[in-house]
Amino acid sequence: MIELPRIGDPSLGYISLMQDGDPALPFAVKRVYWTYFTPNHVERGNHAHLRLEQIIVAVSGIIDFTLIDRKGKRQEFTLDTPDKGLYIPGGYWREIRFSHNAVLLCLASDIYDEGDYIRDLNLFLKSES
Repeated sequence: MIELPRIGDPSLGYISLMQDGDPALPFAVKRVYWTYFTPNHVERGNHAHLRLEQIIVAVSGIIDFTLIDRKGKRQEFTLDTPDKGLYIPGGYWREIRFSHNAVLLCLASDIYDEGDYIRDLNLFLKSES
């Protein structure tokens, strides 16, 4: 988990940010995307990336992540405030669940590349890198 700066106060609101050169940002951002209006009964993700690094922020709502490494070890994370980010290096399977009003913001280390995805959990668990 990455703690993002929280600038402001309750009477005016807050801003959180990351920018180029920020020591909390472990890669250069080459793509930004967001997901929204995801029904809360839908599980998204269900894939791994070979090399892509990501930082995920819940800018609204609650997003629950299950990350699985190649040895099958599971870790659970909940993003519920916009001043926390989840860093996901390459080589982790992800399963994602959203609250009704959740908006997921992703900072990614590279542009979209279908060849970087593994979309079968069994193949992922058998892979070495």
